[in-house]
Amino acid sequence: MRCDDLSGLMPGVAAGEVVLPAPARQHVEHCLRCQAELVQHRRVLRAMRALRHEVLEPTPGALAELLSSLEYGGERRAVRSILHRHRAAYLGGLAAATAAGAAGVALVATRSRRSRTPTPGRGAAASRGSSPRRGSGTGVGTRMAAAVPRV
Repeated sequence: MRCDDLSGLMPGVAAGEVVLPAPARQHVEHCLRCQAELVQHRRVLRAMRALRHEVLEPTPGALAELLSSLEYGGERRAVRSILHRHRAAYLGGLAAATAAGAAGVALVATRSRRSRTPTPGRGAAASRGSSPRRGSGTGVGTRMAAAVPRV
């Protein structure tokens, strides 16, 4: 007799439903592995019998909590399915918003460059600092105007 041959019979032996033949009984008496397996099955059966007579009372509000969690899970599943069905529309809207933002940035950048370039009527004299507001460009007045910041 081998342990593998008896392992399928052990639950029935532990429950008292199966009677082992003499050679199998002798094997179990001398084999520690089979004895341990038989003890495990008996423990499981004992624990299951104890649970059969034990009545568990749910805590107050457990039913309401269970129902609300099921409802919440159902709502989440419904939202996911709606988002999944309309995924192409949402991605298209996101792409359109991104393109509009990029166009806005390009427009602002173009306008800011135009305001920095010198106007055609002023020429090189305006860039050297000899504007009519600062004086004639000679003497102390020019140095003084350069040192005083414009407000």
